[in-house]
Amino acid sequence: MKNSEIYKRLYKDYSKKFLNKIFLSVFFSVLVAGSTSAIAWLLDPAIKKIFIDQDQSLIFLIPIAIIIAFTTKGVSLYFAKATMISVGENIKKNLQFDMVKSLMIADTQIIDKKHSGKFISNLIYDVNHITSLLSTAILTLFKDSLTLIGLLTVMFTQNWKLSLISIIMIPLASLSAKSLGKRISKVATEAQEKSGHLTTFLVELFKNHKLIKIFQKENYENIRADKYLDELKEKNRKIQTVYVRVSPIMETLTGIMIAILIFYSGILISNGELDINNFFSFLAAMMLAYQPVRALSTLNITLKQGLSAAIRILPIIDNKNKIIDTINAKPLVKKNSDIKFINLNFAYEEEENKVLKNINLSFEGGKMTSLVGHSGSGKSTILNLIPRFYNADAGDIQIDDQSIYKITIDSLRKNISLVSQETTLFDDTILNNIKYSYENASNDEIYKVAELSNCAEFIDKLPNKYETIIGENGIRLSGGEKQRIAIARAMLKKSSIILLDEATSSLDSETETKIQEALKILTKNKTTIVIAHRLSTILNSNKIYVIDSGKVIDSGKHDDLMTNSKLYKNFYEKQIQK
Repeated sequence: MKNSEIYKRLYKDYSKKFLNKIFLSVFFSVLVAGSTSAIAWLLDPAIKKIFIDQDQSLIFLIPIAIIIAFTTKGVSLYFAKATMISVGENIKKNLQFDMVKSLMIADTQIIDKKHSGKFISNLIYDVNHITSLLSTAILTLFKDSLTLIGLLTVMFTQNWKLSLISIIMIPLASLSAKSLGKRISKVATEAQEKSGHLTTFLVELFKNHKLIKIFQKENYENIRADKYLDELKEKNRKIQTVYVRVSPIMETLTGIMIAILIFYSGILISNGELDINNFFSFLAAMMLAYQPVRALSTLNITLKQGLSAAIRILPIIDNKNKIIDTINAKPLVKKNSDIKFINLNFAYEEEENKVLKNINLSFEGGKMTSLVGHSGSGKSTILNLIPRFYNADAGDIQIDDQSIYKITIDSLRKNISLVSQETTLFDDTILNNIKYSYENASNDEIYKVAELSNCAEFIDKLPNKYETIIGENGIRLSGGEKQRIAIARAMLKKSSIILLDEATSSLDSETETKIQEALKILTKNKTTIVIAHRLSTILNSNKIYVIDSGKVIDSGKHDDLMTNSKLYKNFYEKQIQK
C-alpha cells in the first residue's frame, strides 16, 4: 500500500468523523498564530512610541495589548491542544476496537500463527504512533504552519532583506529532518518488534510462574528479561537520539542566522536603512519562529513512525477470513443432530502432511460416540472441524444431511457446546462465567445448572458464593471445580451437540465421579462426541472409532473392539488391567 493510500484510508476511517473538532482546533490555531505574530509586531510601536518618541499616551495601552496577546495565545493553545487530545483518544479507541473486533472474528489459524503478546504490542505500541500521526501531527501542521506564516509576515513587514536571509534556515532544517525521518522509520519498526518480543515474554512469564518456581528458573528468566528489556531500551534510545539530533542542527542554524542578521542589521542601521525598533520587532519574530520551525522539521519523523505502524496495523484490521458464510447460506434445520464426515481431508498448512486422510465417520443423533487413538492421531482435529474452527481441504461434514459449509456459522455454533481438558475461564465472578454461554439466563437457571453439574456444593462454601472472583483462568479453583463450571456453562446453552475433549483426564477418582455424573446429565439425549485417554469413561459409548495417523482403522462397541482391534485392546490392557 502506498503512503498516499494509507493517508486516505486513515482519513476516511478515523479522522473524517472528527472533522468538526479538527476544524475547531484549527480555529484556535489561527488565534495562536495571530497572537504570536501580534506579540512580535507590538515590539515595534513599543520601542518607537514609548522609548524613542516617549509618547506617554501609549505607555499603558501597548503593555495591556501585549498582555492580551499573551493571554490569547495561552488560552487558544490550551483549547487547540485539548481538542486534539480528545480527537486523538477517540481515534486510538476506534483503532484498538477495530483491531480487537477483527481478531475476535479472525480464523483460528490466523490467531495460531502469531503469539498473543505480539498482538498486544500492536494494540498498544503501534496504535499510539498512528494516534500521534492523526492528532499531534495535524495540530503541529496547522498551528505551527500558521504561526510561521504570521511571523514571516511580521518579518517581511519590518525588513524584506533580513527576511530573505532568515528563511534560508527553513529548507535547511527540513532537509536534515527528512534525512532523520528515513532513519527513524527503520528503527521504529525494529523497536516494535522488540516490544512484541518483550510482551510475548511477559505473557509467558506470568502464565507459567509456578513452572518457573518449581524448576528454579528465576535467574534464567531474569537473564532473559534483562535481554529483552535491554534490546528494547537500545531501540528506544536510538529513536530518542535521532529526535535530539534535531537540537544541535537547529541551534547551530539559528546561531548562524542570528549572527548574520546582527552583522547585516548593523550595516543597515548605520546606513539609515533600518530603524532600531524595526530590528527588535524583526528579531523577536524570528526568535518566536524558532519553535514552529523546529516542530515542523520533526513532523516528518512523526509521519514516518505513524506510517510504519499503520503498515503493521491495517493488515490486521483488513484481514479477510476464509471461514465465512457462503452465498445463500441458510440456518441449520435441526432434526436428530446426526453428524457425518464424508471423504474428509485436512492439513493445518498447505505444505504440511495431511492430519486427516479420507475420513468417513458417522455420529448418531442423541447418542454418545467416542474417539480413541494416540496423541497426534487427529482426534482433536475432528472435533475442531465440526464448529468450523477450521475448514476441511476436501470432503464434507453434514449435520442432518445439511453441509456445514452451506449453513450459517451462527446457527451451526449455536447448536454446539465444547468442554475440554484445558478449561477456559475469565477473571470474573462464578456467576458471569457460567452465564457466558447465555447472558440472558436468570439466576434460577444458573443455580439449577450449578446443582446439576455438582458446582453448588463448592460454590456455597465460598465467602462470596456466586459473586466470587475466580482469578485469571480460574486460578483460585481446583481443576475439578473449573471443569464443573465449564460443564454448567455448557448445560446452560442447551446445545444439541456436545463435544468433550479430554474432559475427565488428570482428575482424582472422587472428582472424576462427580464430573461423570454431571456429564451424564449434560449429554443425555444429546449428540455427544468424546475424546478420552481414560477408556473407563467411554466403555458405554454407542460407538467407538479408533483413529491412527489421521485414518479410521477400527470402529464398533467396546466388546467388538476388544476382539477385533489390536490397537484398542492394547489401550485397554494398559489402562484397565494394570
